Amino acid sequence: MSGSMIGADRLEELAAFRRAVHRTPETGFAVDATAGRIAERLRAAGLTVTTGVGGSGVVATLRRGQGMRAVGLRADLDALPIEEANTFAHRSRVPGKFHGCGHDGHAAMLLGAALQLAEQGEFDGTVQFVFQPDEESGRGAQAMIEDGLFERFPMDAIYGLHNLPMLPLGTFATQAGALTAFEELFEIRLQGRGGHASAPERTADPLMAAAQIVLGLQTIVSRALPPGEHGVVSVTEFVTDGARNVIPSTVTIRGDARGYSDAVSDRVERRMREIVAGVAAAHGVTAEVRYAREFEPLVNSEAEVRCAVAAARAIPGSRVDEACGKVGFSEDFARFLRYRPGCFVLMGNGTQGHHGAPLHNPHYDFNDAALAFGAEYWVRLATQVLGS
Repeated sequence: MSGSMIGADRLEELAAFRRAVHRTPETGFAVDATAGRIAERLRAAGLTVTTGVGGSGVVATLRRGQGMRAVGLRADLDALPIEEANTFAHRSRVPGKFHGCGHDGHAAMLLGAALQLAEQGEFDGTVQFVFQPDEESGRGAQAMIEDGLFERFPMDAIYGLHNLPMLPLGTFATQAGALTAFEELFEIRLQGRGGHASAPERTADPLMAAAQIVLGLQTIVSRALPPGEHGVVSVTEFVTDGARNVIPSTVTIRGDARGYSDAVSDRVERRMREIVAGVAAAHGVTAEVRYAREFEPLVNSEAEVRCAVAAARAIPGSRVDEACGKVGFSEDFARFLRYRPGCFVLMGNGTQGHHGAPLHNPHYDFNDAALAFGAEYWVRLATQVLGS
């Protein structure tokens, strides 16, 4: 990367940090050791550091000049409750926990940018470096918001980044508008009157009702959503208290719904409740629907996408796709965008070996060669947005 702002010594430090975090993964909100390591390093570099934000998050503040503008840069800290299958030297030493989504790399890149900007950054304003816990469960962003993130650490816009396997190294991808999907979980519980399989006429069979509901749910996308709107409704569990010769009394259906707008979310939930109520009534059973949004749809704002694209394009050796299309996974960063404009970008992790393995796969590993591109992106973005 000729012309890079990030030197070889700094990249070596970041790789060592990333591998140390990978060896000692922490999950959910219990990321105190990782957060403490970051806080200690940033305090030593002269940043103002606040810990315990949203339980275990870290916000580091760096000010230059007299400018009143402020920008937030966010990375996530938590690992997954998965057993790692890799055998390299920096594999997880914690049974059942593993950085299988690259948050170790995300934290390292933002740390590197903070250190670089503290040493040599030329800008006029404030950078808030936000290190978030519990992204995987979708609760960390809201916890930080409820703890006063945007009031205590003012920022005009906020930016996020996530690595993506099978996207070539040095590639950045984003787009204005919807990028990642909402995720909503549903549970439908049917209560009937069970009995012997030889006498179905004496029962109120919730199994037959449940089977019809599963089929009915598949009509939501094809018949209740406009053709131009994308949605997914997937039934993933079907549980009864029956047996080989016993018609059950209860049936539980669980599943997952996804889309890219509040309008789709509202329509999916409304139509689901109508289908369940109608089928239950027809079969003489009772029904309860529990429907909960776990992740918001992530919607990038146009002005911030332009800033992100310009910063990524300025990196030597980079490639940028500014109309990459929607992706089906969900991202807790979306919650921040309910409160501030911003942009989320995807960054290539490479296509070979561990680096091309899917996210959440036990053979995945973050690509240390990507550290240079990510840290460079953050530095260029901050200096561009807060140009002196």
